[in-house]
This record gives sequence, C-alpha cells and structure tokens, in this order.
Amino acid sequence: MVWKACICVLGALSGLSACAAHAAAGYQIAVSNERSNDVTIISGSDFSTLATIPVGKRPRGIHASLDGKLIYVAMSGTPVTAPPQLDAQGNPVFKRGKDDDDDDAAEADKSADGIGIVDVASRKLKGKIFAGSDPEEFALSKDGKQFYVSNEDTKSASVVDIATAKVEHIIPVGQEPEGVAATPDGKQFYVTCESGGDVYVIETSGYTIAGHFKVQPRPRTIAFLPSAAVAFVPSESVGLLNVVDSKDFKLIKSITLPTGSRPMSARLSNDDRYLYVSNGRLGTVSVIDAHSYEIVGSIPVGRRPWGIALSPDGKYLFTANGPSDDVSVVDLKTNTEIKKIKAGKSPWSVAIIPTG
Repeated sequence: MVWKACICVLGALSGLSACAAHAAAGYQIAVSNERSNDVTIISGSDFSTLATIPVGKRPRGIHASLDGKLIYVAMSGTPVTAPPQLDAQGNPVFKRGKDDDDDDAAEADKSADGIGIVDVASRKLKGKIFAGSDPEEFALSKDGKQFYVSNEDTKSASVVDIATAKVEHIIPVGQEPEGVAATPDGKQFYVTCESGGDVYVIETSGYTIAGHFKVQPRPRTIAFLPSAAVAFVPSESVGLLNVVDSKDFKLIKSITLPTGSRPMSARLSNDDRYLYVSNGRLGTVSVIDAHSYEIVGSIPVGRRPWGIALSPDGKYLFTANGPSDDVSVVDLKTNTEIKKIKAGKSPWSVAIIPTG
C-alpha cells in the first residue's frame, strides 16, 4: 500500500467548501508553487481558489492520479538558483571541472527530495515517496502504477513503483535531465536533458535506451501527436520548437518562435489540431498548427508562463506565471486571457484533476 510507505503526515485541513462541491462534477486545477512550498487548488467551474496545501520544499512537476483522487508533486531540497549563463550557441556555461549542481549539492536538503502525495478529498499531504535525488519532473505510466522521474543532479532517470514506494530501475542519461513524458501507447518514455540538448527514449518493457537524439539547448518538455508519429520538443535557450519523428528519432523541422521566446511547456489541443507552447519571459503562448507546423496565433498571458494545461472539455488553457504569482485562464474559442487567479509564490506547473 502507498500509505504504509508515506511519511510527513500533516494535521487536518478544512472540509470541502460549497465551491468545491460544485466543482466536483467536472475538474479542478492544481498548481505547484516553487518558492512558497505549496499547491494551489482552483475550481474548474468558476475559477475560484479552493485551497492552499503546504507540501514541502520546492514543488515543481505535478500530476493527478488516473482516478483523480490523488495529486502527485515532485519536491526537492536543492536550492533554487538562477539560470546558467549561455554561450553564443545557447549552451549553458559551466565552471571547469564541475557543473552548476556541484555548488548546490553542498547546501541541498536531501531529506526533502521525493514525490509528495496529496489526498484531493481531504486536501492533505498524506506522505512522500522517495524517487531518486532531486526529482524535477515525472510522468505516470499508462496504467498509473509507476512514476518515470528525472533526477536532475545525478544525470539519471528513475522508475518508481507507487504501491511499494520503491525505486525499481535507475537509467543513466545526460546532464541536467528535466522533462519526462510517456508515449501515448505507454511503451516508451522520453527524458530531455537541458545542458547538452540530449533526448533519451527509454523502453518501458525492459528499461533499455531505445533511442537518443539531440536538439538545440535546454529542451524542457515533450508533447506527442500520435496520428502523425511526431514529438514536439521546445528548446528554451534558442527559442525553437523541434518537430521530431517519434519512430526514427530524427529531427523533421525546427520552428522559430517569436523573438524573445523562451519556450518551456507544450500541450496539444484535445482534437490534436493545435499545439500550445508557453514562451516564458516573452509572456505569451504560441498557437501552432500541429500538422502544417505554421504559427497561427499568439496569446498574451501573465509574466513568464511556464507550465500549461488544458481543461478536459478543451475550452480553456491555464498557464503558471512565475514572477507574477498567478495563473492565467485563456478562452480557447477566442484565444484571449479572460482571468488571472492568484496562486502561491512562483507557480511552476499546472495539472488537471478529474472529479466527475
């Protein structure tokens, strides 16, 4: 049982509010707040704030369980640092003989590392599962029984059995692994590595590396277009969106995003027609035709949008805006921001919790 392996149980929080009960017919929105060490819960019906749940140090990657009863959030005791300096090609510049994580390791609180487990109904942190060192982002297996985790400071990816709370496999990858995404068929997962632009493809049957390719520096996330066997991988440092053949692991095309873009998150529309890409410090979300690869729109949102998510009905897009401590709500019928919702300090990622 997960609960036997969990620790760090908090005191009781208040019960469901009337707003939460109303929202229970559809969905809620969970936002990880990296600098205030908590998770904000937002109603999907009226976009009101329902709860703020303390979880632990530096929450970043966040996902809901398949049944919507739990929220999983990656936490790390490694201190927040400024982005690395970049060379003329957009590659991070490290000190000779070491990388930027070496300095952080001496100050890191490794006891804080893990995947936190939040009970949606009670809005309590029930515990934490060890998932390797410095977990930043992760994905759920197709059956929801495992985590695939990027361990940023150990240049590895971990496979964690949720029921037993045990790390079952550790796979060496490149420097500064970050983004993780499982393929739609569940047979592979991708891990992006910021520093060298490496992307690793790992089989979920035996956890061997099935593919390895490079893109421009600081790939952050992955989105898949199953009908075309295509993966989209943003390169933050150079403002590109890479279109990759997900069968042969070859670059098909690089899409140049608007000047000033620092792309982080990519999400497909529910009908697979459009791809939405958050542009970081540019303060916009690009809308891209997922088949012609043409940029067809730009949506102004909050300051430095990073993580994004779409509502289950496909009507709304939500962006986590770090410096302004809020979440933008975008009406996808008109591609306009219709509301900003106050979150915690430095919102990092967004997850949708199915409640219907």
